[in-house]
Amino acid sequence: MELKWLEDFVSLAETHSFSRSAELRHVTQPAFSRRIQALEAWLSTELIDRSVYPTRLTGAGQVFYEQALAMLSQFHEARTLLRGHTGTPAATIEFAVPHTLSLTYFPGWLQRIESRLGPVHTRLRALNVHDAVLSLVEGGCDLVMGYHHPSHPVALDPARYDMLTIGIETISPFSAASRAGRPRYTLPGTPDAPAPYLSYTANAYLGRMTEVIIANAPARLYLDRVYETDMAEGLKAMALAGHGIAFLPHSAVEDATADGRLVRLDRATRGVAEGQFTLTMEIRLYRDKMAVQGDDPRHVLIRKLWDIVSAELTERTG
Repeated sequence: MELKWLEDFVSLAETHSFSRSAELRHVTQPAFSRRIQALEAWLSTELIDRSVYPTRLTGAGQVFYEQALAMLSQFHEARTLLRGHTGTPAATIEFAVPHTLSLTYFPGWLQRIESRLGPVHTRLRALNVHDAVLSLVEGGCDLVMGYHHPSHPVALDPARYDMLTIGIETISPFSAASRAGRPRYTLPGTPDAPAPYLSYTANAYLGRMTEVIIANAPARLYLDRVYETDMAEGLKAMALAGHGIAFLPHSAVEDATADGRLVRLDRATRGVAEGQFTLTMEIRLYRDKMAVQGDDPRHVLIRKLWDIVSAELTERTG
């Protein structure tokens, strides 16, 4: 049995809806249903009465619901207890942050917060956006920093999760520069000579943002996908080496554009208007408001940090 099966079951027992619980658990409904079925198979009994709507528990499900809550509580208590024996300071805030933000935005942001709050013990897990949000939902971290765009919103219930918009990130196409300072490759390409395209993998959030740019481009882009990775830093390295065009966050290429090694294509290509292939995302911070209500030093520290970030945003907009 897997821990996430218990968390799935408790969510379903509380929402009475497969679709709603799948949304809250950040999985597709078919995948969520398979996990509930796997739990029922492991227990050799039906937990869900599927003959009625809204969904309700069977008699066995009602009994197991109380047991599931107890097991989850014991698991989290054990984790807290073991953390106290690891030598890690008690008031350590755990962040889940996408890889690119962990290298670009997060260090400077934390430095700014510490200038007001004082030194903060942190533990950072670099994950993709989906897994970072899932970590928050499953209690694996205290705060999530991630991207947001209306075309691919983060589906967290505002009744339970707080959110602050703390910055923006822009993504544009870049190419290595020639000796003359011109881009080696240009857009939009042609059917006979498509531009070599350095792509994110399908599960990468920045890859989905790139697809939005391509879909909304004023003219068709002719691209030849020659390389894939889920890391913006990997695409940057390949672009610098002259392998093709990559759509990259501006924060990740500040150094390379400042010294002329990379060229932004919707600025340097004749006939292409600036911003034509550019998309801007929000950078957001999330917390589970129900998980930080206690007097534990870590919870107190998280609330202080949140208040400082909120105050900083108010000052900035005021």
